[in-house]
Formats: sequence, structure tokens, C-alpha cells
Amino acid sequence: MGSKNKLRRFKENETFANVVQPTREEVFSNALDLKGNWKKKFFKNENPLVLELGCGKGEYSVNLAIQNPDKNFLGIDIKGARFWRGAKTALEENYTNVGFLRTQIELIDHLFEENEVDEIWITFPDPQIKYTRTKHRLTNQEFLNKYQKILKPDGFVHLKTDSEFMHGYTLGLLHGLEEDIVYAHHDVYGNTMSPKEVTSIQTFYEKQYLEVNKKITYIKFRFRSK
Repeated sequence: MGSKNKLRRFKENETFANVVQPTREEVFSNALDLKGNWKKKFFKNENPLVLELGCGKGEYSVNLAIQNPDKNFLGIDIKGARFWRGAKTALEENYTNVGFLRTQIELIDHLFEENEVDEIWITFPDPQIKYTRTKHRLTNQEFLNKYQKILKPDGFVHLKTDSEFMHGYTLGLLHGLEEDIVYAHHDVYGNTMSPKEVTSIQTFYEKQYLEVNKKITYIKFRFRSK
């Protein structure tokens, strides 16, 4: 994408009512009045709040919102030029139960109160395979602690990925921590028991993976100690 195109999208995002772009100062000074009030002040209802971390173009967030009109969905990504597409589609189609938050994922515990979130989706994250990149892996111990803090008791985390490494790493960590693994499979499209919300939505890149017979994996879990 050219720099002019990016700048145009950044400008448009600033005008979108369904996009929130806090500064780091707002995040760390607790100046963002949406913290603890996302349902009431942003979505204007009391329906369950679901996050998609690393939402990319926003395809999953938008489609989950279409399938679940009784839930609120918030796609989170630092790359606003990407989720511009999802935000624009949601506005054009009047999907009022989906929005987008431009921020770094490691800041989510500063943007949501304890027990404020009902579910978390992590879709096709960078597996950060190199050992030196473990700290950026979205299912490492530090990130799991953040998710546990903002999730309600019994709140679910979903991990959908094309990376066998990420799938295995996360399963191993969850087993070691004795967390509650509700469902896990290394090939969701090869298993007739896979949840509908996992197989009925496919992102642009996911379709490309499937065309070359790349397996898509999925884990659903919750924290026992919550």
C-alpha cells in the first residue's frame, strides 16, 4: 500500500465514529473514559464484550458481529490502515455492534477494567518462532496474565492459527498451567465437530492458506484460577 493511500485511510479513521485511537498519554494516565465503560459509552448497550486481538483488516470482527447481533465486538490492532476496511464496511452496512481500537496489544490491561471482557479472539497472530521473539508471542505467560485480568470469570479465549508451532506452544503452556482447554484441534476443516464460528468465517489470508492445503488449527480455553 502506498504512503498516500495510508495517509488517506488514517485521515478517514479519524472521522469514523466506530474507531478509537487513544494516545499513549491517555492510556497511561487513565484519561480514556471508555475504560470500564465500553459497553455503555461506546456500544450504548449492556451486551457481552468480545475482543479480537491483531484484527488485521477486521474481517473476523465484522463477520462475528453479523453472526452475533446480541454481542459487541472490538477489533484491536496498531495498524489503522489495515482495519480501515473493516471499520468502513461496518459503517456502510450499519453494523452498530462492532468497533475498532488502534493500540498496541500489550496495553490492553490499561484500556479495560478487570472482568470487563467476556471473550477474546486471537486470529492468525505472528507465531514469533525465534526464541528471541518469545516476548512478542500473543499467548506467552505475560499476555495470558493480561487476558486473565480483563476477562470475566469463565470468559473464553479463542486461538485460530495456521501455525502448528503456535498451536503446539500454546497447548503445552496451557497444559503446564493446568488451564481449562475446552476444545483443541490441529485441523478444524478436517473435523466435522469444529465449532461453526471457527469454520464459517474465513479471512482473505486464511482462504489462501486453504488453497495450498495448509491446516488451520484452533484452541478454546479459559482460566481455572479466575
